[in-house]
Amino acid sequence: MAETNIPASREGNHMNGRPNIVLVHGAWADGSCWSGVIERLQAAGYHVTAPQFPLTSTADDVARLRQVLTLQDGPTIVAGHSYGGQIMTALGTDAPNAAGLVYIAAFGLDQGESLGALLSQGPTPPALAHLFTDKQGFIWQQQDDFVQHFAADIDPVRAKVMHAVQQPTASSTFTEAMGVPAWKSLPSWYLIATQDQAIPPDAQRMFANRMGATTSEVPSSHLPMVSHPDETAQLIKTAAEARTAMPAGQAGRRQR
Repeated sequence: MAETNIPASREGNHMNGRPNIVLVHGAWADGSCWSGVIERLQAAGYHVTAPQFPLTSTADDVARLRQVLTLQDGPTIVAGHSYGGQIMTALGTDAPNAAGLVYIAAFGLDQGESLGALLSQGPTPPALAHLFTDKQGFIWQQQDDFVQHFAADIDPVRAKVMHAVQQPTASSTFTEAMGVPAWKSLPSWYLIATQDQAIPPDAQRMFANRMGATTSEVPSSHLPMVSHPDETAQLIKTAAEARTAMPAGQAGRRQR
């Protein structure tokens, strides 16, 4: 009998017609920040991958995302948080297996925009007020700002653990200009965190409006996937169910 290269967990997902789900963490985080969401999606029968991203440059991070997407066995919903939104947006038109994008309090830049230029348009958000850059050009979060502002609605003991495992991000990610954004050709969803002290809620609404995203709001800090995993998982499932309902052979691509 011929052997299959599809692991059993993924084969079931492939057979039931559900898309795979890939979760993209942001700066000062790792894949474990999605733990509560992963538990809920797996319980609902989805195959989920939450890889670690190097955060050494946007190009390196996008390469990792393409690597993971190529490993999926079919259509895939990509959900990104914060800077993770920049990673999946930068997939552009080269997004293997991607069938939809879910932004979780995430940056949804348009062509020519950069994180730094966008953030400089207004007062520095409290969660980003005291970032510091090391000699290698990587940016770190201060513990007080992380606990009090970045993760404001999370138990301080847990927030301190999250701060301890933070991955710094290369300063170059703030100056790199976006190419053609992936959301111009893929359907999108957006979860707005209305108490966010890192990305202003009005900026999130602007991102969601111009990409034509299906939008939900949650009274959360910058980390809704941690403090509100039910609502976060539900929006991702909504995107996955919309993809499942699409006629065969359509990946939900659209041009704007």
